[in-house]
Amino acid sequence: MSDDNKQPGSDGNGPTGGGNPWMKSLLIWVGVLVTLALFVTMIDGRTSAAGGTTIPYSSFLDKVDEGTVKDVNISRDLISGTMTNGDKFRSYPIQDATLVPKLRSKGITIAAKPEEGPSMWMVLLYNSLPFLLMLGLAFFVIRQMQKSSGSGAMGFGKSRAKMLTQKEGKVTFDDVAGIDEAREELTEIVEFLKDPTKFARLGGKIPKGALLVGSPGTGKTLLARAIAGEAGVPFFTISGSDFVEMFVGVGASRVRDMFEQAKKSAPCIVFIDEIDAVGRHRGAGLGNGNDEREQTLNQLLVEMDGFEANEGIIIVAATNRPDVLDPALLRPGRFDRQVVVPRPDIEGRIKILEVHMKKVPLAPDVDARVIARGTPGFSGADLANLVNEAALMGARKGKRLVAMAEFEEAKDKVMMGAERRSMVMTEDEKRMTAYHEAGHAIVALHEPASDPIHKATIIPRGRALGMVMRLPERDSYSYHRDKMYANLAVSMGGRVAEEIIFGYDKVSSGASGDIQYATGLARDMVTKWGMSDKVGPVEYAQPEGESFLGYSSSQPVRMSNATAQLIDDEIKGIVEGGLSRAKHVLTENVDQLHLLAGALLDYETLSGDEIKKLIAGEDLGRPDPSAPKSSVPRAGTSIPKTRRPAGPFGNPAPAGA
Repeated sequence: MSDDNKQPGSDGNGPTGGGNPWMKSLLIWVGVLVTLALFVTMIDGRTSAAGGTTIPYSSFLDKVDEGTVKDVNISRDLISGTMTNGDKFRSYPIQDATLVPKLRSKGITIAAKPEEGPSMWMVLLYNSLPFLLMLGLAFFVIRQMQKSSGSGAMGFGKSRAKMLTQKEGKVTFDDVAGIDEAREELTEIVEFLKDPTKFARLGGKIPKGALLVGSPGTGKTLLARAIAGEAGVPFFTISGSDFVEMFVGVGASRVRDMFEQAKKSAPCIVFIDEIDAVGRHRGAGLGNGNDEREQTLNQLLVEMDGFEANEGIIIVAATNRPDVLDPALLRPGRFDRQVVVPRPDIEGRIKILEVHMKKVPLAPDVDARVIARGTPGFSGADLANLVNEAALMGARKGKRLVAMAEFEEAKDKVMMGAERRSMVMTEDEKRMTAYHEAGHAIVALHEPASDPIHKATIIPRGRALGMVMRLPERDSYSYHRDKMYANLAVSMGGRVAEEIIFGYDKVSSGASGDIQYATGLARDMVTKWGMSDKVGPVEYAQPEGESFLGYSSSQPVRMSNATAQLIDDEIKGIVEGGLSRAKHVLTENVDQLHLLAGALLDYETLSGDEIKKLIAGEDLGRPDPSAPKSSVPRAGTSIPKTRRPAGPFGNPAPAGA
């Protein structure tokens, strides 16, 4: 915003501004010290007024006898005078009746100072100064406590809205990427503020409010800051929780004060973040009609669209819970527009990554599209965190440029957790993990509907001992039946590989996550998407309702025992079908399974292209490991085509049997 748009108090020097807190504290302490110094000076003023050298009374009498005293000034508490050589002196008297005759006999001029009591103002000052000091100290302490609590003694009901200035960093629509539709709707509001006659010419009215709805981290607050940077009008920002207090009526008072400030600065924008903190549905079962939250919401509704027209004030609010907002808050005339801020698609993720990568020195091999493909479902905040993690990893390694390897490592860390290289695993556990991940990868290679493999690794991360990452070519908004069956087969590939290589009794618990995923997918296929011929296109899934005090507001699905049994049988059949497909693929390609598992044991991590080269018998372009880590064939070597003896369930026995 330009300086021309600043209102009184917006720069911190006016009545509503905070000023410089350090300067205020310094001035207060200087005032206290000056007052103390004045008090000490006043107490000591009577003593220092006489001046001269203080001498004992006996010395004073000796000088009188010597005739070196010229004149004296006698008061009740002090004797002062001048010597014949011009020096001044002073002494404290005692009860001596012979003093005056002795002075007269020596011819010394005698003067008497009348006793003057302190004036009424001095007495009042002496008596009241300690109380004033105590009162000032108490006021200072209370003021500091009120500042720390965010409200003043007489301003408990004042608004806490802050005016956003360029000091906080100007953000424009150029800094907002990946949410083009939301940006376009808000751009129109900015244009209206800049040139209202353009729309008023055809009878259009400026929207009174815009509600930004989206998941956490999608950029709602960033959009609001961009509006402030583009509009060039005063921009007030406040959180919904700032209205809520334990005292009834305080929130409503703050709402009124906020709109009073906004009226003085109109046209302006007021941004309320997390409005669900104050705008929840009234009468939800807690409290009564005098509840503080409801009073605050009622006042907000009246201010937004009541008898008093607040022209030129646009309310922009943000929430990730639009379902809990009161219907009266969402009607036209209050929030005329609900702008959905979704999670970005692949093109949006590319733009967001490019925005954040401008601040990072990049190596030539960094490809934003590859990173975007590997981050489906990431929000703008997640992508910003990924770029930051990559920069931190590059700095930790002492690099001058952030390469693709750092971005891949950062992506794995964000999605799966940090590497656990210190985790102690036996050779058998490593072989089991290698064959498990190789089973996933081989099934994915031979399933046409599966997404391409991006990477396979046996490095433990988080709770996973290894993983096979697949990257979709593009974002998918609906899934087809063939891809679901392919995903089921891929998820079962790890368990099947363990059974084929190590036998029925050696199957581990490492497939628990795979089984959970497969069961959930099969359940959705049967109960939500109508992909079971026996159950039919009927929805039996439990509705997802809001939980209130631990109880779901949705009614449970009613079904007969026979239907429930049929659903369970169909889910089991679909999962077992994926298991059979995976078993068929791995039985037919067991040589590739051995080859890929050996390469994973040697190199720990292989890219999708390296896996394809390995299966095709091509050179990986990597140096061979200095020492063999397993008893399985090395990468790139041929496997003898001899038939192995049958293992459990007719499957080939483990290598070397």
